[in-house]
Amino acid sequence: MEQMIFVNLPVKDLDKAKAFWTELGYSFNPQFTDENAACLVFSDTIFAMLLTEPFFKNFTKKDIADASSSTETIIALSASSRDEVDRLVDKALAAGATKAIDPVEYGDAMYSRSFQDPDHHNWEVVWMDVEKMAQQEG
Repeated sequence: MEQMIFVNLPVKDLDKAKAFWTELGYSFNPQFTDENAACLVFSDTIFAMLLTEPFFKNFTKKDIADASSSTETIIALSASSRDEVDRLVDKALAAGATKAIDPVEYGDAMYSRSFQDPDHHNWEVVWMDVEKMAQQEG
């Protein structure tokens, strides 16, 4: 079996979080979605579990970070092109996200833009030309 990753994120309003990600074109696995959690599908092996804050607390003894005032993590999503980076981030901003930082360019081989979802989690969308990056390093 191929290894999978499940990123667990606390959310204040599960319905609002689901609506946001649906607006961006993503879907949820109904097998792992109920009134406490929603399994956001990025690929066959990459998922984000959006957990209501009370349910999230069942998995940790620590306080839940206030993502509006501190950075708990930055989650990066790959994109197939610069245009795809812009399309996804523009769609996120139109759906209620806020801009995290200005776009970042690394020559002509890498480009990224960032946004904060409605729960203030940081998401970075990145396009890389791996072959061009290797040529620039060599």
